[in-house]
Amino acid sequence: MLKPILLVEDDKRDLELTLIALERSQLANEVVIVRDGELALDYLHREGDYAHRVEGNPAVILLDLKLPKVNGLEVLRVVRGTESLRSIPVVMLTSSQEESDVLSSYELGVNAYVVKPVEFKQFIATIADLGMFWAVLNEPPPGSVRPLRRAQP
Repeated sequence: MLKPILLVEDDKRDLELTLIALERSQLANEVVIVRDGELALDYLHREGDYAHRVEGNPAVILLDLKLPKVNGLEVLRVVRGTESLRSIPVVMLTSSQEESDVLSSYELGVNAYVVKPVEFKQFIATIADLGMFWAVLNEPPPGSVRPLRRAQP
């Protein structure tokens, strides 16, 4: 069974563009979308609306920095502080180029910090590359299921 990609994004435009890009990368992984940090934590901890979801962690978390309810840095802090979640790759996917945001993300253990490109084609290419790397090319921790790529049509 393929591990899903957890996409935590509150901006409707960025969400749509990210989904288009992931689709173009032809990953077979389900993309689970949550619109705020609180829902991301509920999903990861299998609480609230996600109490009955299938066990297991996502292949990667694509995490926006500026989120409603619980911001991306706090989500990252909880993920890295929870034994069962600690090994999930987390990519901060944000429009912030603030040095303090980059530094804080890396201090908390983010695997990559990617600034969202403004130009459409560059945005699509960047997200497609991220999806391919973290869901297919990256070697997951021992004992986890390696996601498979969709067959070319």
